[in-house]
Amino acid sequence: MILKYDVIVIGGGHAGCEAATAAANMGARTCLVTMDMNKIAQMSCNPAVGGIAKGQIVREIDALGGQMGLVTDATAIQFRMLNRSKGPAVWSPRAQCDRGKFIWKWRSVLDSTPNLDIWQDQADELLVEDVSSVASGSQPAKRVVGVKTIWGAEIRAKAVIITAGTFLNGLMHIGRKMVPGGRIAEPAVPHFTESVTRHGIRSARMKTGTPVRIDKRSVHFEDMERQDGENGYYKFSYLGEQRPLKQLPCWVCYTNPEVHKTLLSGLADSPLYNGQIQSIGPRYCPSIETKLVTFPDRPQHLLFLEPEGEDTNEMYLNGFSSSLPMEVQIEALKKIPALRDLRVYRPGYAIEYDFFDPTQLKHSLESKIIDGLFMAGQVNGTTGYEEAGGQGTLAGINAALKVGMAGGDGSVTEQTFELKRDEAYIGVLIDDLVTKGVDEPYRMFTSRAEYRILLRQDDADARLTEKAYELGIATKERYDWWMEKKAAIEEIELFCSSYAIKPKLINGALEALDSTPLVYGCKLEDLVARPELDFEKLKTIIPDFHEIIERLPNRQEEIAEAAEIHIKYKGYIERERMVADKMHRLENIKIKGKFDYPTLTAISTEARQKLERIQPETLAQASRIPGVSPSDINAMLVLLGR
Repeated sequence: MILKYDVIVIGGGHAGCEAATAAANMGARTCLVTMDMNKIAQMSCNPAVGGIAKGQIVREIDALGGQMGLVTDATAIQFRMLNRSKGPAVWSPRAQCDRGKFIWKWRSVLDSTPNLDIWQDQADELLVEDVSSVASGSQPAKRVVGVKTIWGAEIRAKAVIITAGTFLNGLMHIGRKMVPGGRIAEPAVPHFTESVTRHGIRSARMKTGTPVRIDKRSVHFEDMERQDGENGYYKFSYLGEQRPLKQLPCWVCYTNPEVHKTLLSGLADSPLYNGQIQSIGPRYCPSIETKLVTFPDRPQHLLFLEPEGEDTNEMYLNGFSSSLPMEVQIEALKKIPALRDLRVYRPGYAIEYDFFDPTQLKHSLESKIIDGLFMAGQVNGTTGYEEAGGQGTLAGINAALKVGMAGGDGSVTEQTFELKRDEAYIGVLIDDLVTKGVDEPYRMFTSRAEYRILLRQDDADARLTEKAYELGIATKERYDWWMEKKAAIEEIELFCSSYAIKPKLINGALEALDSTPLVYGCKLEDLVARPELDFEKLKTIIPDFHEIIERLPNRQEEIAEAAEIHIKYKGYIERERMVADKMHRLENIKIKGKFDYPTLTAISTEARQKLERIQPETLAQASRIPGVSPSDINAMLVLLGR
């Protein structure tokens, strides 16, 4: 049987769901191939979305017209804004979700998306044809034409997006026991990697892990520290309603020397330390055994016990990822007072899987080797639902553009949609992947972004929604709300920049707020810029300002906060924008195909080798490749001038 579509998405995880809905919403006839329709967007590890820098990515997905933010808000059982003690450049939203409801909400989204079909099956072979006779210049000599499944179905399309997560040759480990699988109780995909690598695409192995799942009926919560979420106005999506589900607490406890002693006694049977696992795991989410080996003098490690849903007894022990033998894991955990009567649903386990070298991709996430082939998510060497969703969104958009879908203005285009490092964390993520590659599972942090002040969680819609609307992926509802919000922000900023403050009318109130009295008159924006003052305080002492804020449209707090941040940090924002604009000059210098790198004696040997392998598009991308020095860039500038 042969099925025909414009775009095929392989894998129904977070990258696959965002890719499929993005492509379909742009008008591409899309087929999502998944092994189990009842595990769409499964939260394989922590049932949480967001976190440091990850929360910014989810807000960017939402601003682009993606679904993760809306699904998270609809299924959240706890919300927190992280880093509130620091500046707004690093504020990051995070939510615990009901795992089961998250899956079914995503399934509902997919079922109601026009142009999108779901095919329950397993991809077995990538179908590629040779086009070397018509390829020219830098065009690939091969083109993707579809996939073949294990049940013999042949699905044809002009673009294919691989979002297979941890399933490609997946191998699970608990102690010395090894079982093939892509996730616990789910089969691995054994042949698909080979059908890709035979065309010259490089693959390697990575490892990740997940903690034990605990029955909450066996937990002594009186021996734990309760951690409640926030009940304020914050949420992920710029659209939708406030969180509808019951909000639940998380709980905190610690390991102790007795726990450590038991865990270390099983180290000889740990796949990480007996040679059973050779691949590299995530640096920033290490297993408990790795923590003990790396920090041998630390007497305790922090653990978070987190609910898996409103109506389940299953809980997730964050911080206790492990692949030790199951009896060692359970015995050790029973040494924690709150878990002395512990019962578990399943132990923690590690999993090894194939990924593809992301330096073989363009910034559009299309392969440089096979025309029409896109990759997103953990197959590119990343870790995390949010990083996967961001890649999936971009891959879906670009796959739709690849097959000639119309933009928002109705014109057919073959352009690509790319995000720069000063436009989105998604842009930083993709540029890091395709420029630097990965030698461990990549996780996003605010420290990876050099333009953090420009990439705040509060302004993702300001950065991206108009672009998304022009592409045809953001709805008119989303666009109209952003335009209403934009006008309201501008009204507040104009009021603050023009409203005159007289010292004799305000000094008494300023002193009461522990703020320095004025000597001369000023504008309201000068008071807003003071660290000790904010909109809430100024509303109470300036009636005209109170009136402006109170007549704001829907989502009043969100609008006011966005305006306040922009006014308070205006100087920093403008300075960082100037730095970013200077870097754009290098972004505009195209170098792809202009150098024969092995013959460039003016640059270092390492630079020649790295540039030849990665083939950067621009001089700015070349400057970010590890091993390419500023003097190498200067030499290339001189050679370009000649």
